[in-house]
Amino acid sequence: MTLFLPQPNHIHKPPLVPYRRLRKPYTLPVISAVSGKQLVTSGEVRAVEPKEAKTVVASEGYVLLDVRPDWEREKARVKGSLHVPLFVEDTDNGPITLLKKWIHLGYIGLWTGQRFTMFNGEFTLRVLEAFPDKKSKVLVVCGEGLRSLMAISKLHGEGYKSLGWLAGGFNRATERDFPEIEGSEELRFATIGGASYYLLKLLVLLQNFGKESR
Repeated sequence: MTLFLPQPNHIHKPPLVPYRRLRKPYTLPVISAVSGKQLVTSGEVRAVEPKEAKTVVASEGYVLLDVRPDWEREKARVKGSLHVPLFVEDTDNGPITLLKKWIHLGYIGLWTGQRFTMFNGEFTLRVLEAFPDKKSKVLVVCGEGLRSLMAISKLHGEGYKSLGWLAGGFNRATERDFPEIEGSEELRFATIGGASYYLLKLLVLLQNFGKESR
């Protein structure tokens, strides 16, 4: 004999929410960077080598958009470049954020000097203010090339179609690539901080000492 148990009418499954609706671009920076890289690979965004940047800006009408955070730009910046940081320092002092900051400091901050950051919610708005014409030629740059990939992914989605990306960022630039630099550091060293900064200074000092002793 087969028993049929009655099913309560009040029990129902909650509706499924599509993953796409839950996702926000600024919570998935890796995906944004991959999308930016795909734009470069496909040719929709122009890849510019550091040695070409000066000519691209002077002769082709591109404007340099620096998306590094404030503390990196303060160390070294290209004269005449515009600045809209993609990430800003997270100043929230809630218990969860403080815990994340301590973990960040222990694993990353002490060695690299990088601060705990969050996405700049005003990034798109400030870029629109700087470049109201979406046909503007914008050469996006950061320290290592990753954050600028995220930025071009976001800006391309906003309708900017004449974007350039500085391949490898300022880390690959030499003094000859950008002759007019403001700040106390070389462009390629501006991203470095913390204990690694002092190690780098020591290595540069030893390298120069070795050259002089030859």
